[in-house]
Amino acid sequence: MRLSDEELERYARHIILREVGGAGQARLKAARVLVIGAGGIGAPAIQYLAAAGIGALTIVDDDHVDRSNLQRQILFATADIGAGKAETAAARVAAINPNVAVRVENRRLSAADAPALIAGHDVVLDGTDNFSTRLAVADAALAARVPLVSSAVAEFEGQLGTFRGWEPDKPCYRCFVGRDPEREGISCSEQGVLGALTGVLGSLAALEVIRALAPFGDDSAGKLLLVDALALRFRTLQLPKDPGCPACGAGTLR
Repeated sequence: MRLSDEELERYARHIILREVGGAGQARLKAARVLVIGAGGIGAPAIQYLAAAGIGALTIVDDDHVDRSNLQRQILFATADIGAGKAETAAARVAAINPNVAVRVENRRLSAADAPALIAGHDVVLDGTDNFSTRLAVADAALAARVPLVSSAVAEFEGQLGTFRGWEPDKPCYRCFVGRDPEREGISCSEQGVLGALTGVLGSLAALEVIRALAPFGDDSAGKLLLVDALALRFRTLQLPKDPGCPACGAGTLR
């Protein structure tokens, strides 16, 4: 995929990076990324993915902008209160980079429609705070063999991982969270969250999407990044593949 003169100028700081170059930028232009959730994680991630020149973004969110969102979801402004998040995010993308095609899915993703939504995308970014939705997304991404970038934030802590569980040496999301499908999620409204921390994790999630599309540096799949804002500490853990995992373990029917 060729880059126009305007794109060569727009992405010049990427292109001069030896690890990215013109070929890497062309891969970003050709890519389709599914972003599930335009909230604390999705808001900064969407902005950086648009600025990076991802060719096509699909944004899934059925929520509307609330005043309490504005403390952390910097994609939105006071004037957006009451507007749909997905539609508002799409308008922001168009303002940031008109070269990015945006598709809006104003719905709450379910296990039934996850496979159809994921089909045709190159990477899935999950920034939801609902555990059942996370599992539905993870299972569908695994079945479709689409890399999953998953991030979450609560209070002063955040986590980020990239999952390609169909590979023999890489864990899937269920290898990480275990076998508890009934785990209840706790929302930001119940426990609070430091606004700037969502910006850190959302930006890192965008970074991992870009790495998955135009690989550079070390492969991050199978690693879990833990961020502790109270101690200003970043830790990386190696996640083992669970041989008994019901989703990707030995003997699993796929």
